[in-house]
Amino acid sequence: MIERDDCIVVRTPGNPTFYWGNCLVLPAPPGDADLAHWQARFDAEIGNLQPDSRHVAIGVAAPWPGMPLPRWEAAGFAVHRTTMLRLAPDALLAPCKPPRGAVELRALDMDTESESLVDLESTDAGGFELGAYREYLRRQHGRYRTMHAAGLLQWFGLWCDGTLAASCGLLRDSAGDGAMGRFQRVITHPAWRRRGLCTALVQGVSHFALANWRVREVYMAADPDDVAIGIYRALGYVPVDGAYGLQRNAPGDG
Repeated sequence: MIERDDCIVVRTPGNPTFYWGNCLVLPAPPGDADLAHWQARFDAEIGNLQPDSRHVAIGVAAPWPGMPLPRWEAAGFAVHRTTMLRLAPDALLAPCKPPRGAVELRALDMDTESESLVDLESTDAGGFELGAYREYLRRQHGRYRTMHAAGLLQWFGLWCDGTLAASCGLLRDSAGDGAMGRFQRVITHPAWRRRGLCTALVQGVSHFALANWRVREVYMAADPDDVAIGIYRALGYVPVDGAYGLQRNAPGDG
């Protein structure tokens, strides 16, 4: 991460197709007339240095203002809104209903179970070419193993009838008590949805963060229009901030 005068530059050279690991982050919303400027800035900071980063991803550290962006839309950009939610140490609630069926929540061994995680995460490829998406995931898991070795990350899985049916990551900004915790990618296999698995997963991992890692707070980013945000709020998470991103996929991606 590099702080420039006008933006923050995020680069992940080891995984150039990681859209939001190779992006610009702006402090304020860009105008419709700013498209050419920010396209050129992205090329200068990322695209020209990493030819495999053929996408354009520009995040904005401010709530979506709802203004029309016809030039951006005509150039192929889509708006992705995010709500940030916070869980205080004493605010975690129990699920209203237990999950349907027997489940096992445990930490994943990223050395031996990474491919099972790739299989699960590939069920939500977002229209991207599947082979390239799985390669992107494997590169991400390599980063996660490094973070795990440093005590900054733990990945969890929820197992049903011997199947990895749901998973998420838990990160912290430093090893030791009092760190800030953050969820990373909560996902449930399509065949196992509507059984209370997401609720059980998030509640269990939140409890681990507070009781085992002793974090001072836990954060969760969610799409404000997705049903999952209701699950997080029902467990005690409270919206605290908003942000959005302008994303143009690489040619050939969904």
